[in-house]
Amino acid sequence: MQHLDTVKQLSEILGHSVSEETLSWIENKLDLIIKSKSAKELYLTYSLLAGKIDSAKKPRFEGINQELKEYLIAQNADLLQIARIYLLNRVLESDLAYFSGKVANLIQVADTSELETFLKFLILLPNAGDFNQAGVEALRTNIEIIFDAIALNNPYPSIYFNDQQWNQMYLKAAFMQRNLGEIVDVEKRANSDLARIISDYAHERWAASRDIDPMFWRPVTGFLEGVLLKDMDHLFKSKDIIENRAAALCCYYSQQPEANKLLDNYPDLNEKVANKAVTWGNLKK
Repeated sequence: MQHLDTVKQLSEILGHSVSEETLSWIENKLDLIIKSKSAKELYLTYSLLAGKIDSAKKPRFEGINQELKEYLIAQNADLLQIARIYLLNRVLESDLAYFSGKVANLIQVADTSELETFLKFLILLPNAGDFNQAGVEALRTNIEIIFDAIALNNPYPSIYFNDQQWNQMYLKAAFMQRNLGEIVDVEKRANSDLARIISDYAHERWAASRDIDPMFWRPVTGFLEGVLLKDMDHLFKSKDIIENRAAALCCYYSQQPEANKLLDNYPDLNEKVANKAVTWGNLKK
């Protein structure tokens, strides 16, 4: 997502949605932070916003850029989150070189809800790529709400993570049993290393008589040969219809003739995928 006058747009949302007293408090705090270049004041204000804004009150999006509006709605952004991301945008806009490091350090000093906001809306910050390491560090957590903030319904990893970082995120999402269907750009970020790792992980699970989320196979579509092709055969022969469907989707969209040939053995599944009756979006329905 491009940084389309985000500060002005967020300011307008707050102007429509909070009292003049609250807006004045925010602006006064911003003046203090920007003039004093105080990281302490930045962190304190970011935290104190929770006592100034009713997160249960719905934001008003009148006259807001459609792209930004759609993103905020999709993320179920509340007023507190909007105020916090406005604060970060303002200080970064004032002095990007100075405040970038201070903002990135939120990963170390923020509580759970504060950190969730930071990660969820990284994409809206100017020079968003500067905060790549903060996003990667968040992958270490086992706190679901924090992991989900960076990994699910978030375009940031797709745009800014390298393959190793992306693969780490995808595998941990599977390990933590998160909703893999909510990871953005799975096909776009698919790579041969991830496909190999998925196969290796599946074999370990099968050897231990453990299940695998059928959505897990989605990134292997472009790499169906050798062992991975045999994995598809395994899925087709499974008694689990969802695994059958996952194999059909992988083979149908594969460019490998052998994968297409394997799918020909299952005409009912082939037809359902061709007619969009089976998609990754409705795989489990």
